[in-house]
Amino acid sequence: MAAFFQTIPGALILLVVGFIGLIKGADFFVEGASNVAKRFKVPSLIIGLTIVAMGTSLPETAVSISASIVGSNSLAISNVSGSNLFNLLVVVGLCAIMQKVEVDKDTIRRDIPYSLLAAVVLIVLGMVGTGEGMVLGRMDGAILLALFAYFLFLMIRSALKAAANSAEMDDDEITQSVIISLVSIVGGAAAIAIGGDWVVDSASTLAMALGMSETMVGLTIVAVGTSLPELVTSFVAARKGEVDMALGNAIGSNVFNILMVLGIAAVISPIDFLMSNAIDILAVVVATVICWAYVAKTKYLDKKMGIIMVLGYVAYMVYVIMRETGAL
Repeated sequence: MAAFFQTIPGALILLVVGFIGLIKGADFFVEGASNVAKRFKVPSLIIGLTIVAMGTSLPETAVSISASIVGSNSLAISNVSGSNLFNLLVVVGLCAIMQKVEVDKDTIRRDIPYSLLAAVVLIVLGMVGTGEGMVLGRMDGAILLALFAYFLFLMIRSALKAAANSAEMDDDEITQSVIISLVSIVGGAAAIAIGGDWVVDSASTLAMALGMSETMVGLTIVAVGTSLPELVTSFVAARKGEVDMALGNAIGSNVFNILMVLGIAAVISPIDFLMSNAIDILAVVVATVICWAYVAKTKYLDKKMGIIMVLGYVAYMVYVIMRETGAL
């Protein structure tokens, strides 16, 4: 049976089933997380930055850690850099195209800068960190994990503060019990993780059958595939009116991908840091700075900016394909 899914027909079937798992899993996950937020008077933005972001980062975690264990470390960084660019430009951009995204002041003041800091620290550690040469070593991984722990501390502190200051919640706004909500979150996360894994496996099989290199697969197919949970979850959240959760999910996932995913992968096995990796992470930095400057001035993301963000991603993918195929 496993051999069948390595064929093109089998990979296509697995791709469709994986998409179904992603979509339904995201629906359950957002519904459960939203109800937990309302039950405990926690803002949707905080839930998006933590629980939802961690859940939708499971595919990146699985791919990068597996790659680190088997020694395909270059796949870990290309997966994360590609996923982060996709999250910021495509996930957030498409949400802005769907409906105007009002950006919370804490997102402008704390969350976007922290995601920018994570990307800058990754470049610095990769190029001049504690390893010999351009290597993301075990000590570098420990530094990333320490920054991740501090990020979680900030989120928990904000959640406790918001819960203490919030008004009494109308029970009519809560559609599920805590137990059912938790089951929805866990079940949704499992469906997202399995669905994402199947999508990545099937897409990689199809890509290899078409003659694409492993590096190209990591930068494009795997990166986009592991970001599908963020895309689907943010779309579902935006459709349900949870725009804060959609934006928080994308930003939080970028922080998780760099600090937690690469932190764990580097601690398991040092990762070679290529110049192309530095360029890709630098692209994430530039995109983050542009996005941050725009929302700092306007306090929102509109359809016009959303279109620019998506087109920016397409343009960078054209550059990546030309670079990896030797056209540049």
